[in-house]
Amino acid sequence: MANLQISALFLREVGHSGRLVVAARALRTFGYGCTSVLLAELLSQDGDAPWQTGLLLAVASAGSVAFSLVLGLFADTWGRRRVLIACGCLMALAGTVFAVSESYPVLIAAAFIGTISPSTNDNTPFSGVEQAILAQTCHPSRHTRVFTWYNVIALGAGAAGGLAAAGLGLQRWVSAADAAFALYALLAAGTVLLFWRLSPDAEAPARQDASGERAQARDGERVPWPVRRLAGLFALDAFSGGLAVQAVLAWWFAHQYGATTAQLGLVFFAANLLPALAQLGAPLLASRRGLLAAMLLPHAAANVLLACIPLAPTFGGAVTLLLLRQAFSKIDVPARQAFTAAVVAPAYRTTAASMTSLARSVAVCVSPIAATLLLDGPLAVFGAPLLLGAALGIGYDITVWRTYRTTPLSVG
Repeated sequence: MANLQISALFLREVGHSGRLVVAARALRTFGYGCTSVLLAELLSQDGDAPWQTGLLLAVASAGSVAFSLVLGLFADTWGRRRVLIACGCLMALAGTVFAVSESYPVLIAAAFIGTISPSTNDNTPFSGVEQAILAQTCHPSRHTRVFTWYNVIALGAGAAGGLAAAGLGLQRWVSAADAAFALYALLAAGTVLLFWRLSPDAEAPARQDASGERAQARDGERVPWPVRRLAGLFALDAFSGGLAVQAVLAWWFAHQYGATTAQLGLVFFAANLLPALAQLGAPLLASRRGLLAAMLLPHAAANVLLACIPLAPTFGGAVTLLLLRQAFSKIDVPARQAFTAAVVAPAYRTTAASMTSLARSVAVCVSPIAATLLLDGPLAVFGAPLLLGAALGIGYDITVWRTYRTTPLSVG
């Protein structure tokens, strides 16, 4: 009953356009959860080599970065509703191509334009525009709560998509991968219908109305300095987190403690579940301690715990520290999204959300390369990527605190 009341309150808070945005992200993330499990299978069925799978994912990431940049700069000018509908159509086209085509060059082109994702992480052109819409559909004091549900509902949909992939694998009528991408195309068409119903209040406010706001750009400047500063800080955060991604942690646990594949599977199932549940505490923390504290305190605690993992003498101790770290690691996400909306003028929220998401995407692409270099040498035994990631993460926390501690912020 309490959960139903909270859900009903959330639906009232975000308004018509906000509800459509949350529903569209849930559909999209369900699709990512389903297709990401079966993408490699589809390419192997087509006879593609493993390196071709890696290339396709790299091209898909490049496409998301390019479209995020374009939408961050021009979505408010072209119209948010219009660009979201266009992106949804491209996503549907890509799903259709992956379902029916075996031509690798054609799949590469579809991956570039169609937001094909290897995981349920929504670092796509949609996210910046959607966050800007959500930020203006409710009072600033509700931002953290709204962004919490925006993320938690998507995480749940992504998990359900993974179960759907398992279900498709049980049927014998068509290839599970082809069926998954056909479903992906249908889900994309569903997002188009949802975006079609967006009301005019989803569009950006006029930029001339933002005079005197903290993040107003100078004449001819599309990306104001406060947005560029945020993008740089969030890129540092993403780079530090990328040094301890799941693949790096799994390698380190296997080589340091001799962990088996079965053990690692159980560990990372729990490690991925905990952040989704822990995010529900973000609104309460923000209301009691303030938005900046809600963003930085759990983030700093997660980095301290990360630095302790290489010091654990046993596998059980290291896993305990990892799970504690995971419980804190994503609480900052809705607070960070609300923080981004709070420190820039409303007219620049699309630009800020898109540019910071883009910066994070680029940094996450680079940091695993650095992590693998640190694992190839004498420093590997000391967990060098984990220690460096923790140090950079704490440096990010200190820098953000010193930069924004006197900035008045709305809490959520």
